[in-house]
Amino acid sequence: MTGNRHAHQHAHRRRRADDEQHHHKSRYDPRYRAHMVRVLPGEYYTTRTDGEMVVTVLGSCVAACIRDPRAGYGGMNHFMLPESTSGDWNGSNASMRYGNYAMEALINDVLKSGCSRQDLEIKLFGGANVAGQSNVGTKNAAFALRYLENEGLRVMAQDLGGMHGRRIHYVPSTGKVQRVLLKRAADVAVIEEERQYQSKLHSAPVEGTIELFE
Repeated sequence: MTGNRHAHQHAHRRRRADDEQHHHKSRYDPRYRAHMVRVLPGEYYTTRTDGEMVVTVLGSCVAACIRDPRAGYGGMNHFMLPESTSGDWNGSNASMRYGNYAMEALINDVLKSGCSRQDLEIKLFGGANVAGQSNVGTKNAAFALRYLENEGLRVMAQDLGGMHGRRIHYVPSTGKVQRVLLKRAADVAVIEEERQYQSKLHSAPVEGTIELFE
């Protein structure tokens, strides 16, 4: 009985991953001369389309950009660990349900390209302690780094922490990431979106400094 229940839970998780992966819509942005797909909190997206750009906006959430550098196949996730009603973080149970799931789903998808685990190209972004969010970002960033260390996976580049949100533009076919630090007005919008996401877990032109991660 236990085996059947485990198989059912695994199948449910796979269906959930498929649901999160395939409803995204690509649109052409003439400013970047690229087709863009936005990843929202709790989602992930992978692509092998040459030049397609995956975009997300982060406050305290973390995004992992993972790809197979030989095949040019990869994608991005966007996750936050949930906070309990008591104000304490739910520890390993919450990590398994949310953070571990987000990382596992994306890694397994990229591995389907034939890439070995050792060859995965991994970059991490986000985890800011945006105003009014205490040290939520620090905990999210620490979780992502600890997860990858436990899995024996190397982080090629990271831009974590700080006090401001980020907009991330990622091109899996090349591995290039453009990070834009958000100004305060944009931070407020990001905080509200993440608060709505947190509630779901429990039941603005972008301007700023640009840095390239290649």
